[in-house]
Amino acid sequence: MLFEGWKMAFYSEGEQTEDYLFKIVLIGDSAVGKSNLLARFARNEFYPNSKSTIGVEFQTQKMDINGKEVKAQIWDTAGQERFRAVTSAYYRGAVGALLVYDICRRQTFDSIGRWLNELHITILVGNKSDLKDAREVSTAEGKSLAEAQGLFFIETSALDSSNVVTAFQTVVKEIYNILSRKVIQSQELKKQDPGWMGNGKTVVLQGNGNPEADGQPKKGWCCSS
Repeated sequence: MLFEGWKMAFYSEGEQTEDYLFKIVLIGDSAVGKSNLLARFARNEFYPNSKSTIGVEFQTQKMDINGKEVKAQIWDTAGQERFRAVTSAYYRGAVGALLVYDICRRQTFDSIGRWLNELHITILVGNKSDLKDAREVSTAEGKSLAEAQGLFFIETSALDSSNVVTAFQTVVKEIYNILSRKVIQSQELKKQDPGWMGNGKTVVLQGNGNPEADGQPKKGWCCSS
């Protein structure tokens, strides 16, 4: 399993309207563009003079995945070291993460290793692909690191919106695929014990934040502008 101790909770149809609720986090060094990626995805907005996030902010977005309504609760966390003790507490319950670095600042790429130890990462995102002349990290380097860690990889631009929607959809679809397998397992358990976990509709998948390999490496999927 990707997380030891993942939990599935079922709610009655009257309590929730969406089929699935996923908590996802954006992590990475300060000023790599996490807040603008989320703003572009959730509201199609971009703030050229945005300030560094203090603490944690979140947005929700609904998507249709294979005919199911998925509500993604996306948390934007501060990248500054002084906020790490605060923001790490918000990782609890997250089932996926986008790890973002700035292709124009190599130090943000070099610090990826410490972020990989925080929680389960789904996709590595090289942001600010529109700044081609200022690039310090090549696409090949990002792809190579992602493949070595078993992650999806994509380069994005919050400014011109390149690949932003694709990045978030990739995370949600990957979580959905994992959950679908778990639902099948739960149905088998319910056949053995009809009273197991109730008879609700909505499934909330939660992780305790401890990464663990599931023995099935992700595909070497890559997309760049």
